[in-house]
Amino acid sequence: MYEINFTLAGIPVTACCRYEETRTFLKDYLTSDAGVFTVEISEEDIIAEQDRSDKEALLEGEEPQIFSLPYLETLALYRKLASRLPEYDTILFHGSVIAMDNEGYLFTAKSGTGKSTHTALWRQVFRDRVIMINDDKPLIRISDREVQVYGTPWDGKHHLSTNTSVRLKAICLLERGQENHIEPADPFRLYPMLLQQLFRPDDETAMKKVLELLDRLMGQISFYRLKCNMEPEAAITAWKGMNHE
Repeated sequence: MYEINFTLAGIPVTACCRYEETRTFLKDYLTSDAGVFTVEISEEDIIAEQDRSDKEALLEGEEPQIFSLPYLETLALYRKLASRLPEYDTILFHGSVIAMDNEGYLFTAKSGTGKSTHTALWRQVFRDRVIMINDDKPLIRISDREVQVYGTPWDGKHHLSTNTSVRLKAICLLERGQENHIEPADPFRLYPMLLQQLFRPDDETAMKKVLELLDRLMGQISFYRLKCNMEPEAAITAWKGMNHE
């Protein structure tokens, strides 16, 4: 076992890990600062990740895959971190988030809907004005004054992320459609979907804190529902709709 110090969402963390590959995985987030808390990854944690993957594959009617132990360690680390970070007003959200003109836009949907494809359209249309914050598992830190969204190294199959943060302006539920249309959404109507896209800790106290943070999030940013195709015009429609143009 060895210690790794790194920073996520502005929070220094110490992890006791088993594989050097985990340090490489976290290379863009390493720090010399000691963590405000420590997580330790055991052999049992790693085995549990493979078991979890096997069960999910079987539920989907797919053949289970055997993953490397270092990769499984990164999954176990993400799970333990996401269970502790609510103590620091931070939640892990499943979605693809970009920054444009120093404001963040997070797109969420069921897997396979096209979140990554849509944010790729923003990069295609708006070019250098857009920064990819995270393409899979960004962190959202919610204070009484503002909501910040952060990149993480858990950034999806395309490995698109940046170790930076911006103010989160909006969350948009993405749906496929032949025509592009965006409209404001009542976050309370989106609540079941939002809850599904959050990391939900097993610990009852941590889960209660996640729900409190979700309520706070819903009162501080804007929410939208976007029906779109996968043409560049979809990015323009989304941008104009979320900026009232």
